[in-house]
Amino acid sequence: MFKTEVLDRFLRYVVVDTMSDESKADKIHPSTEGQWDLLRLLEKELRELGLKDVELDANGYLLARLEATAEGLPSVAFSAHVDTADDVDGNHVKPRVIEDYDGKDIVLNDKYSIAVAQNPQLSQYIGSTIIVSSGDTLLGCDDKGGVAEIMTAVSYLVKNPQIRHGEVEILFSPDEETGSGMDFFDAKRLHSKAFYTVDGGSRYIVELECFNAATVNVHFEGVSYHLGAARGRMVNALTMAASYISAIPQAESPEATDGRFGYYCAQKASGNATEMDVTLYLRDFDYDNLLRRIDALKELGKAIEILYKSGKVTVDSKISYLNMGEAAKKDPKAVDVIYKAGKVLGQPLQTEIIRGGTDGARIAEMAGIPCPNLYTGGHNYHSRFEWAALDAMNDSIALIIEIIKQWAE
Repeated sequence: MFKTEVLDRFLRYVVVDTMSDESKADKIHPSTEGQWDLLRLLEKELRELGLKDVELDANGYLLARLEATAEGLPSVAFSAHVDTADDVDGNHVKPRVIEDYDGKDIVLNDKYSIAVAQNPQLSQYIGSTIIVSSGDTLLGCDDKGGVAEIMTAVSYLVKNPQIRHGEVEILFSPDEETGSGMDFFDAKRLHSKAFYTVDGGSRYIVELECFNAATVNVHFEGVSYHLGAARGRMVNALTMAASYISAIPQAESPEATDGRFGYYCAQKASGNATEMDVTLYLRDFDYDNLLRRIDALKELGKAIEILYKSGKVTVDSKISYLNMGEAAKKDPKAVDVIYKAGKVLGQPLQTEIIRGGTDGARIAEMAGIPCPNLYTGGHNYHSRFEWAALDAMNDSIALIIEIIKQWAE
């Protein structure tokens, strides 16, 4: 029903270079100029659909409102982010559409293929349409799939004014992948009772909880001396940093955990023998346990200072986002509506947790409203092996529209 339009939109959006830049995210917002290109395109398209309340602000937040068809109906919001990750190149995307998928491995280029053995969900889409990249970049369904699905849903509601609904708020945001996506957004601008991010993955998966997250920056200051006269004098900041990282339990790393188990992750390091900076990501579904992890890293810094006399260790921490599940518990209606919509559509929805976060986690914290995450139909995010299923994208749009209908009832 929605396949032609959502595919057209998706292909139009993914070729816009919107890869964000974490190194600039604390200085400018959005962190890259390409994000403005897509935001301005979306602003233009929303206005062309006839929406009168459309605002793109100085920080790159595009907030639009589709007017209610009747008074007294609750307002609900849908959101997606326009930036793509930089784990592999998120720019220069060359999407390829595979119609009537034959069920075999998908050759991306002469070096890379998407293997069925590693992607068993491909078997659900034999005979259907699959979208992939050239293998040189990611595809960008995270989260241009969500952007295209929301835009298609809005387009459908505009063309079908007989559908009864309350005010629908649409928020497209930048820099989600840098962790600073909601740093400059005023949640008081929202009218909505619930805020749905369309930023998930596999078809029929609804995510209600995410990690509590913190970023810890550790600065190691050594003592510099000429290497030929260093004995008893030099303190090597690189060695201090290596000792610090190696003391973090490997059993509590991303590659060693799943489910509800949290982790420490040394994400990046820079510097030299005199000064080193290390950034660590901490994740845990339990907030008290996240605080324990922060305290453990601070105590570890003190231990390194004792071991390396004259060396200095500074540990700074920042809470990035909180588990959005807490807000959902306070107002279960936002979740109930999803499953009522799924039942109407015959979609076998399943609840999972996110071993990550969404902009919704920040909104849940700031506005105190439920922020469930809906599927987009994408797979293998942040990699060159990313693929999206058009049938799942179609179902996501149907779910968005039915959720809006259910709120009106």
